[in-house]
Amino acid sequence: MQLDLFREIIVDNFAGGGGASTGIELATGLSVDIAINHDPAAIAMHKANHPDTEHYCESVWDVDPVKAVAGRKVGLAWFSPDCKHFSKAKGGKPVSKNVRGLAWIAVKWAIAVRPRVIMLENVEEFKTWGPLKDGYPDESQKGKTFQSFVKSLEALGYEVEFKELRACDYGAPTTRKRFFMIARCDGKPITWPKPTHGDPQSLSVQAGRLKPWRAASEIIDWDIGTPSIFTRKKPLAKNSMIRIKRGIQKYVIDSNNPYLLDDKAFFIQHYYTHQGKETRASSLYEPLATIPTANRFGLVAAFLTKYYGSDVGQSLNDPLHTITTKDRFGLVTVKGENYRITDIGMRMLQPRELFNAQGFPEHYIIDQDFTGKTYPKTEQVARCGNAVPPPFAEQLVRSNLPELCSSNLKEVN
Repeated sequence: MQLDLFREIIVDNFAGGGGASTGIELATGLSVDIAINHDPAAIAMHKANHPDTEHYCESVWDVDPVKAVAGRKVGLAWFSPDCKHFSKAKGGKPVSKNVRGLAWIAVKWAIAVRPRVIMLENVEEFKTWGPLKDGYPDESQKGKTFQSFVKSLEALGYEVEFKELRACDYGAPTTRKRFFMIARCDGKPITWPKPTHGDPQSLSVQAGRLKPWRAASEIIDWDIGTPSIFTRKKPLAKNSMIRIKRGIQKYVIDSNNPYLLDDKAFFIQHYYTHQGKETRASSLYEPLATIPTANRFGLVAAFLTKYYGSDVGQSLNDPLHTITTKDRFGLVTVKGENYRITDIGMRMLQPRELFNAQGFPEHYIIDQDFTGKTYPKTEQVARCGNAVPPPFAEQLVRSNLPELCSSNLKEVN
């Protein structure tokens, strides 16, 4: 059985490690035809997972769209230009005009080969794109360049719409929010995918119309364990201990519903820092927060034992056991039963767990490239933090290009 050789092709600009390409493949059943990225390490990971794709390891500006497509029609051109110089996570640092201008490559492709559908992904601040003043966004002209960008596509005959979507609403166990723009020139309507998941407390979920959000607990590898914070060779910093204490208080001691696993209660603390100041702690029942390029996610486990007269516990009527110099005693009541905290463990989330949180398939290769060269954990996390959660791309393609999706592909003998 042979696929139709005259089908439209799909191009992934700024392909990175392959998040968008993976989502597109989940929808269409085929690897993207062309992937472009300037980073050799990102292309190497992309090749390992998408070996049938034609790869360009160079700047998007150096690729000639006409030569690349070689006369083939482009059904979809995906663009995920660098978001760091739009994101609020950059804080008060100067931004680059050249990096912010990478999105104009979409207009270049629209002029050169007229993709039937263009999809662009970025952070929500992308809408504020405007001129710079002394290296910083000019507040008086906020959004002007963005408006010019949209008008440029419209002048080329494209209908343009944009919207912010959350990955947790489409089956990824992360709350990651992203800006999406869809532009199409074929006269068909732009369709935004309907959420497939929602807040477990919402009427839509309780009525069975939506699935509940996937929780952070789903992506944890429970076999790894969490080393005690009291026996570390290098003690944790004071602020880290304060964060752990607050998390234990909120999600174990004061919680009416701590996360239980084999008679042990767990909570997850997100070391996700916004502008280097904010630290968040969240329950394992919730989706994971947005994953950055550096790993700031720690799993904290409060190990509980039943608080009865036994070898591992004691009666509430008896004197308290010997109190050590390091306070390891905490009394917790869970669903009417008494427990005591016997230890507290902590570890950083592993790259595979973070990729799972982004919605990547479990078989996705993250630890080596197509030549077999292994990646250190820092590079794996960086690829993950820069990646588009695949469920975004999958659902956007299914909604707007059903004719390219796997159930509708033409086949010839």
